[in-house]
Amino acid sequence: MAASTLGSAWGPLRLGVPGLCCRRPLRGLWARAWRLSEPVASGRSVAAASGLGASGTDRYCLELLRKRDYEGYLCSLLLPAESRSSAFALRAFNVELAQAGIKIPYKLFAKIIKDSVSEKTIGLMRMQFWKKTVDDIYGDNPPHQPVAIELWKAVRRHNLTKRWLMKIIDEREKNLDDKAYRNIQELENYAENTQSSLLYLTLEILGVKDLHADHAASHIGKAQGIVTCLRATPYHGSRRRVFLPMDVCVLHGVSQEDFLQKRQDRNVRDVVYDVASQAHLHLKHVALEDYLKKIQQVDFDLFHPSLQRKNTLLPLFLYIQSWRKRY
Repeated sequence: MAASTLGSAWGPLRLGVPGLCCRRPLRGLWARAWRLSEPVASGRSVAAASGLGASGTDRYCLELLRKRDYEGYLCSLLLPAESRSSAFALRAFNVELAQAGIKIPYKLFAKIIKDSVSEKTIGLMRMQFWKKTVDDIYGDNPPHQPVAIELWKAVRRHNLTKRWLMKIIDEREKNLDDKAYRNIQELENYAENTQSSLLYLTLEILGVKDLHADHAASHIGKAQGIVTCLRATPYHGSRRRVFLPMDVCVLHGVSQEDFLQKRQDRNVRDVVYDVASQAHLHLKHVALEDYLKKIQQVDFDLFHPSLQRKNTLLPLFLYIQSWRKRY
C-alpha cells in the first residue's frame, strides 16, 4: 500500500436526492451561519437555534451533542425542522456509546460495582444497558433516561430499522478491547458498522429511500471513521494507546512508541499519509475535507498545534454547502 498509489482526485460528492439537504434563500445566509457558531448560553437558546421547543429530554440531547459532537450538532441544525429532534436523539445515542470506554466517577456505579472495576467492564455494562434499552424501545417501554426517551420518539416517528442500531452497539462493544486495527480494511469495517449505520438511520429520518444515497452514506461513513481515527490519535496517545492500522505502520517501519513519543520522522508522516489517502479515496465531505487539507498543509504531522484548534468557520462552510446541495 505505497503512499504514492493511494491519492485521489475525487471532487465533492453531489447528492441530488430530495431531503438530504434543503435549498435555502441566499438572503440571511451569513447571519444564519455565524449565529450557529456562537456559544450557546442555555438550553433555551439551543432550542431557539434548532427550531425546537426544547424541554427536558430533548434539551438534554441538544446539550450533550453540542458539548461532545459539535460537528454533528452543526450538521443536524441544517436538517429540515421536522427531522432535527430525531437526528439529535440519534446522534446523542451515538455519543452515549462512544463514551462507553471512558472512565467515569466511581460514585455513579457504587451500588453495583467495586471500586477496582476496569474501564472495559464499565463499557460492557453500558453496552448491555443500551442493548436492553433498544429492545425495550421497540417494545414501547423505554427506560426513564433522556436519550432513550428521545430515541424511542424517533423510532416511533420514523419507523427506524432496529438492525442498524444494534450494529452500532455490537461494533462498539467489540472495540472495547483497545487494540490497534490489524489493517485498513478492519478500520473500514468498523467505520461501516458505526458511522455508516448512523447515516443509514439519518436517511430513514429524512424519508430518503434511494440506493445511490445508501451508497454515498457508506462511503461517507468509512471516510468519517478513518478521519476520526486520525484526529483522535493525539488524544489516544496521551492515554498511551494507538489505534492506527498495524499493517500500514509495519510497511513504513513505524512502532506504536513512535506515535506515543510524538515523533515527526518521515516514515511516521508516511503512515499518516497512507491512512489519510484511504479516506480521500472514498470521498470528500466538507468537514472531513477540511481536516484532510489541514494535515496535508502541515506535512502530515498529526501533532501539529493547528490541528488541535476548532475551525470557527465550519458552521459557515456547512451552511454554504447545504445551500448549494454539495457534501
